[in-house]
Amino acid sequence: MSRSAFGRRAAIGLAPALAGGAALAQPAALDLLLVLAVDASGSIDADEFRLQREGCAEALTHPSVLSAIAAGQRGAIGAALVEWGAPGGAATVVDWQRVSGAESARRLAQSVVDAPRSPQSWNAIGDALDHAAALIARAPWDARERVIDLSGDAPDMRSLRPVEAARRAAAARGIVVNALAIEGSRLGLAGIYEDTVIAGDGAFVMAAESRADFARAMRAKLVREIAARPTGPGPV
Repeated sequence: MSRSAFGRRAAIGLAPALAGGAALAQPAALDLLLVLAVDASGSIDADEFRLQREGCAEALTHPSVLSAIAAGQRGAIGAALVEWGAPGGAATVVDWQRVSGAESARRLAQSVVDAPRSPQSWNAIGDALDHAAALIARAPWDARERVIDLSGDAPDMRSLRPVEAARRAAAARGIVVNALAIEGSRLGLAGIYEDTVIAGDGAFVMAAESRADFARAMRAKLVREIAARPTGPGPV
């Protein structure tokens, strides 16, 4: 065989390998990118904060949530935890983790429980939404479904950017903003969140009667968010 023929044949043989390498270099697609944006403002005392963290961890590892994840086209989601409160001070306390079963869910739940509390003050929901949307934009994976799941016990108060502008900007980027209102003594908060926080196709609000009811409400909310998938193929 001539050297030129060998070169042509080697090049042909390399093409599939190079194509496969390029495919592997692309970020894997998941069913959902989910940011849990949790209120850590000054109105949340230490016991209430613990209940929130434990409620998130319990919900993430619950069999109903794991079943919803497994039923997806890819059987995996990406999740991160953000704490918010201070104007411009929202913080990512648990960065993106891939959840595809019980073991990875337990790892994420442990990260949620163990992460130090971030310093927060007033309720700045608009800034929380901006922070969460930026976090989604830099996620290491792609997903058709992108959701910010914001929970809190009070309306927006001191955002640097008005919550109305922030939620509209998120929706314009294809992000759904859902809310969990921890009503307690603030009856009607769910209605306020419905009017001022949620955005995007199919966005919804759920209510927790108290901080102790947080885990149940979060679990139900996660199942609904994870199961809410469009018809047709997702990103490839």
